[in-house]
Amino acid sequence: MMKLYQYPKCSTCVKARKYLDANGLEIESINIVDQAPTKDELEIMLTSYDGNIRKLFNTSGMQYRELDMKSKLPNMSDNEALDLLAGNGMLVKRPFLINGGKGIVGFKEADWDAFLA
Repeated sequence: MMKLYQYPKCSTCVKARKYLDANGLEIESINIVDQAPTKDELEIMLTSYDGNIRKLFNTSGMQYRELDMKSKLPNMSDNEALDLLAGNGMLVKRPFLINGGKGIVGFKEADWDAFLA
């Protein structure tokens, strides 16, 4: 079953959820604040984005700015960055959809159509 990590107050997450519902797709919906993706799930996502760790971060989020991740991230190992993401769901780009051994973050309908095809 697919897992959708989302934040209920996020308008993009709401759109993604409506898209999945409209397409009759069964998902496990998880509040990303209460439970961040696991390190294994984050590693799947990192592979899906060809190792570009920055794609997994919510770069427009308040915590990203407060923690000055823009300057810290280039000096972090992927392992350190994944540990940070696994410990703080608000740093993770959302919505975050895992389907088996692949994943997608953010929501653009055309991208999700291709991902789920």
